[in-house]
Order: sequence, then C-alpha cells, then structure tokens
Amino acid sequence: MLREKGALTSDWMSAYRAVPRDAFVPDRLWPGTAGGNRQGEVIDRNTDPARWWGKVYSDVPLTTQWDDGAHTGTDKGRSPTSSNSMPKMVFSMLDTLCVERGNRVLEVGTGTGWNAALLAYRLGPDNVVTVEVDPAVAEEARRRLAAVGLTPVTVVGDGAQGHVKGAPYDRIIATCGISRVPYAWVEQAVEGAVIVAPWGPPYGGQAVARLTVGEGGVAMGPFVMSSAFMRLRDQRDTFPPTDAFPGAANRPSTAAQRTTPLSPDGMGDWHHMFTLGVQVPDMFCRVERGEDGAYRLWLFDMGCTSWATGDYEPGRTEFEVAEYGPRHLWSEAEAVMSWWREQGEPRFERYGLTVTPSGQTVWLDSPDNPVPVRVS
Repeated sequence: MLREKGALTSDWMSAYRAVPRDAFVPDRLWPGTAGGNRQGEVIDRNTDPARWWGKVYSDVPLTTQWDDGAHTGTDKGRSPTSSNSMPKMVFSMLDTLCVERGNRVLEVGTGTGWNAALLAYRLGPDNVVTVEVDPAVAEEARRRLAAVGLTPVTVVGDGAQGHVKGAPYDRIIATCGISRVPYAWVEQAVEGAVIVAPWGPPYGGQAVARLTVGEGGVAMGPFVMSSAFMRLRDQRDTFPPTDAFPGAANRPSTAAQRTTPLSPDGMGDWHHMFTLGVQVPDMFCRVERGEDGAYRLWLFDMGCTSWATGDYEPGRTEFEVAEYGPRHLWSEAEAVMSWWREQGEPRFERYGLTVTPSGQTVWLDSPDNPVPVRVS
C-alpha cells in the first residue's frame, strides 16, 4: 500500500521490514483518519485484538496520549499530545530528509520511538539523537527501542533547543509542528545540512518545509507537502476567549454589517488558511456550527481589539458579514484572497521559507519574492 502511494521507496524498505510499527504502539490507542486529525474511539489490544492490529497496519495516525498525560481515561481527552504518525507521512518525510551513510541526525519529538528506530536501523544508533519533552513518553519510547535492539541517544528536553552536545548534525527532522524554526537547529547543523519540519502559522494550514543550511547561518528551501502535526510544546498557540472581545457577545447589533461574495467556505482549505496566516500573522479563527451545513466563521485579532464574522449557507453566492473594532478583519481576509487569486492560486509547493539569525520569511516561487505581511 505504501509503495503504491509512492511513500515507501526502496531505500527505506529494509528498515520498514526490520522495524515493525506494532512494536512502537501501546495496547490502547485512538485511531485517526488519513485526511485529518479526527480521532476515533479507543481500541484496546487486550479486548479487541483484531481491530487493534487492523488499525496499526492501516495508513492512519494513532493518538497515544491526551492532555500531556493528565487524561488517563478511555474516552477522548481534550487535546491529543502524542501519537504514532501515519506511515505515509513518516516515510514521505524520511525520504525528503535524504539521509546518506555516515549522516548524523537530530530528531525533535521522539513520540513512540518508531521514527527514531527507523533512522537508527538505517544509519546506526550512534548516529541518531532523538529529543522528547515529555519524560513519560521518552521513557516508554526508550523501553520500546531497547526491546527491538536499537538504542539511539534519547534525550529528555526541550526540542526547540536541539541537543548541542550531539552536534553538529547533517540532518534534522521534526515530528511536531512549528510556526518558527528554532535558530538553535540551524546553529547545530553543518553547512549543507537538511532540515525537514512541519511549519504553519497560528491561523492554520501546515506544510513540510525542506530547508538547506547555507553560508552565513541562513537556511532556506521549499515547502514540499501538506501536513498536520501537533505543535512543539514550546510553540503551542494560546488564543483569547471570544468573550474577551468587546461587542462579540451582542453580535450583530454592535457591528458594521454588509455582504460579501467571499464565501467562508472559499477560505477554509489548508492552503488558504496557510496564506491567510502568513499574511495576517496575528489573526485567528473559530467556527460556530449551525444546522443543515450552515456555519459562522469568526475572525479575531490577538490584541482583542477587533473581530468579524461571515455566515455561510449552502447555495448562496452572497454572505452576511459583520465587522467590529478598529480593524476590518474580513476586509483584510478579502485582500489576502484577492492576492492569492492574482498569483495564480498557489498551493504549498510554490511557497518556501528562509530562516536567518534575525527571523524568518515566507516567499512565493523565489526567495526574492517575499509574501507580503499585512500589519495594521
């Protein structure tokens, strides 16, 4: 199945056969879906082994921890915080990493340990350093790695800091999402090193960046595929509650109202959210579901000064908009989507990222063509 999808290349076939996924999956798991982050009901190997084996050898992500371990029940917790990633994504990212014999690799986010085991089998355990922030998750991964006879260097710590004692690295791979590339990763990489990491703005939309470290401590490269990873704990987003915004509780009477041809549905795809988040970095959204497919999309600014709503109803071509505050957030979104159409409706593969000691820049088609950032 993975070979048919083009994710499992011959370079990784021997590692895939030698390092079984089931050795890195706990007895209790919550399977997700190949197209998103929805987790199903818990499956316990002890009470339903057939379903457990079926999900382990399906191309789906498997949530293994909720709420940083605080949630221990069998129902779903509030937030998934550790998982065994879907195999297609695992091997697509490993293929993107382009490891070579003798490479030294830093992995950020040990999780269950499967990705680290695959790297250790391919390159030798002494050439792989894996960092996990959660001590319990790290200990379980260490136990599972030892059980299959693979013992990479396992570190409990903040992956945003890398692991300077093991540097320099030829390859760095993150199995967690980021909105800022920690510059420590670049500093700990040799010139010519490759960094592969899922990157996305707080608004939403995420893609895997493949950066090459060049002269002067600059790393740059394209986005190569969409992704949906849990955030690096150091960079988790915290958004103000809706009731922190003046006037939001009394919508729509407090807001300026109009109609727009820009459908909330027309700005909800992953690459749309990515484009909106890059250009308006302090904007976030929430969705309020209605009946019969209708919903309300809320836009907010992080400063708690402004908000906007757009009401989606199936079959309509004009949509009700309300805007409140000194910023006109729906107008800002309209400007971004207009820019996106003018550029030929780019998807992830046309975007790229440059990281320097002073910051990072998203670009379109070329590093000389930065994506505009709209600061109000």
